[in-house]
Amino acid sequence: MTEPEIIAALRLQSIPNIGDITAKKLVAHCGSPKAVFEDKLHHLLKIDGIGKQTLKDLFDPNYLDEAEKEYQFLSKEDITPHYFMEEGYPTQLKHCVDGPIVLFQRGNMDLKHRKIISVVGTRNVTSYGSSFCEGFIEEIAPLNPVIVSGLAYGVDITIQKAAMDKGLQTIACLAHGLNQIYPKSHKKYKSQIEENGGFLTEFWSTSQPDRENFLKRNRIIAGISEATIVVESAEKGGSLVTADLANGYNREVFAVPGRVTDKWSKGCNDLIKQQKAHMLTSAAELIYLLGWDLEPKNEKNPVQKQLFVELDPTEQSIYSYLQLNGKQLLDTVALECQLPIFKASSTLLSMEMKGVIRPLPGKLFEAI
Repeated sequence: MTEPEIIAALRLQSIPNIGDITAKKLVAHCGSPKAVFEDKLHHLLKIDGIGKQTLKDLFDPNYLDEAEKEYQFLSKEDITPHYFMEEGYPTQLKHCVDGPIVLFQRGNMDLKHRKIISVVGTRNVTSYGSSFCEGFIEEIAPLNPVIVSGLAYGVDITIQKAAMDKGLQTIACLAHGLNQIYPKSHKKYKSQIEENGGFLTEFWSTSQPDRENFLKRNRIIAGISEATIVVESAEKGGSLVTADLANGYNREVFAVPGRVTDKWSKGCNDLIKQQKAHMLTSAAELIYLLGWDLEPKNEKNPVQKQLFVELDPTEQSIYSYLQLNGKQLLDTVALECQLPIFKASSTLLSMEMKGVIRPLPGKLFEAI
């Protein structure tokens, strides 16, 4: 995109009363952001749903000055602006009608043809939530997904640190401009995130981490990925807003169940109870429901399926138990084979994929 066009897009983004949906209407009518400002007001007022109040500041030169200053900041700080109709703009987010018309990126991220998962949760993460995050990343790492979160205290930074420890790309979606990191204590992760992932925001360098910005930021977390996971949440919270947004975008939502007496599992349990989220106890369940391959495809060197499958010790243990006992609940299998439940469920799914056991029923892992 040329400099005049990106400045015009920034100008459009900055004008009060013109949100992302209205901005996209104007661009669709005129053909480009620059063309919007070259058109006549009375022509623009003929667009359905756009009135004088909406466009009253459209031609105010102050917003052009602000856009030019912000463009200089972006250039100086090596920040990449992504216009919503360009290739570099995240593919999934393009399908969200209220996605930002310009998104700012810093870092070394590669989102093209990638598996992308958003993970959110309470700032008051418990040892249970932390353990789940670490186990989930351990299981999903072979598929090399991109992990998206918000860099906040609690679940966000826990899942992002776990992802970085496994060499996975992680994207931090910020509720402020790229001239700062919030919370400040997480600035120490800036270089590591930028090396293999990066930061995304729709906010300018003049923006501060205000409460309303976090709620607005949540739609990017929900819209950029195939699925959103809520690890822990109280009865009310920003994570539940993100889950609602993801549902509104027709994305899959997962929630990690917890004890009914736990304050920080109440939100997750409610999502499951209200059928707003799939129950998630292991990465294998997400892989199964999203239809992901357990191993990346190698089209150049296709591997012929084995007629007789070799089982590893864990698989052999489960297989022997099933041969003797038939159908059992997952937790019984895990207990009898002395395995964590997430390891048992992951192994069962792997065995199904290999054709060792019959396909699992519709209610995933309820029985085998």
